[in-house]
Amino acid sequence: MKAATGLEDVVVAESEICYIDGTKGILAYRGYPIEELADNATFEEVVYLLWHGKLPNKTELEKFSKGLAQQRNLPKPVLDLVLSAPREAHPMDVLRTAVSALAFYDPEAEDSSLGANLRKAGRLVAQTPTIIAAFNRARNDLPVVEPLKEKSLAENFLYMLAGQEMMSVLSRVLDVCLVLHADHDLNASTFAGRVAVSTLADLYSGVTAAIGTLKGPLHGGANTRVMQMLLEIGELEKVDGYIHSLLERKGKVMGIGHRVYKTMDPRAKILKQYSKWMSEHGCGPLWYNMLTRIEGIMQKEKGLDPNVDFYSASVYYCMGIPLDLYTTIFAMSRMAGWTAHILEQFADNRLIRPITEYKGPLNKRFVPIAKR
Repeated sequence: MKAATGLEDVVVAESEICYIDGTKGILAYRGYPIEELADNATFEEVVYLLWHGKLPNKTELEKFSKGLAQQRNLPKPVLDLVLSAPREAHPMDVLRTAVSALAFYDPEAEDSSLGANLRKAGRLVAQTPTIIAAFNRARNDLPVVEPLKEKSLAENFLYMLAGQEMMSVLSRVLDVCLVLHADHDLNASTFAGRVAVSTLADLYSGVTAAIGTLKGPLHGGANTRVMQMLLEIGELEKVDGYIHSLLERKGKVMGIGHRVYKTMDPRAKILKQYSKWMSEHGCGPLWYNMLTRIEGIMQKEKGLDPNVDFYSASVYYCMGIPLDLYTTIFAMSRMAGWTAHILEQFADNRLIRPITEYKGPLNKRFVPIAKR
């Protein structure tokens, strides 16, 4: 049996949640093309779609959105935990720990029925932005902002982060980013979550495993690395030399290439438009011009295209979001997809237990310690 390194191209589950055609650059949630959802849907609509398999009508959406908004406050012990975290702690570590701690104060934590899991998923989607914003305020010696009991998730997050309501256009930009990041089939973090609950561990355990997996720079941490690269280069005129030098050293250009897509990531196409818009409306052209220059070099030299992380970096930066919060925003969005997959796993569960191809020695004889 030949091992598939990294489980590449190995089908390990059937799912009705997300469709990807990497050759044609197609991404769809529950059959809806990502382009249509990004142009027309709110994040709350997408969350409902991922969990329930259909778009909500007006009444359903109003009830659903109101229900999420009413659950944004954290249990006081969890808020105290977030506020007591070291200032230098990585925000993803704080998020992972706080989400795990939420299970202590949820009376339904060990109830894995569909109804209980849907309610827990709702609390997690509602409370994740509160965790992120509260930690960022606390580490900057700013008072924590009480979450709004209305407004969209995107509007509320920016409000809690800044301490004041932001321009509605910025909330819409963030809302689109959340839609684009909400799910992506069996990516590493989603797979980790499904593996965890396949043992019949609870939903909080699955989500905690997913958050830990997302932290890595080869997954959710990539867009932070993209922005760090742009800041290091600093000037458009230095892009060519920097990238060619990096390629000569066999270095990796973050945000470029994707395991699944053989063409440009459809999410990157959408984010490229928003990156350009941000450059034309207050942020200035530098970051967008640098990104398009890097994109051109990588297409010419390696035949590789941008992925979702490439242009999202400049969008977040132009919104004034700290670099180390980028991955937590990814998690804030992907909470919808993780929980959708966990619900699906519970609905038709089988323990996920692959095998390895052993390459070590055999038939070795034990030698007593005195003779070693």
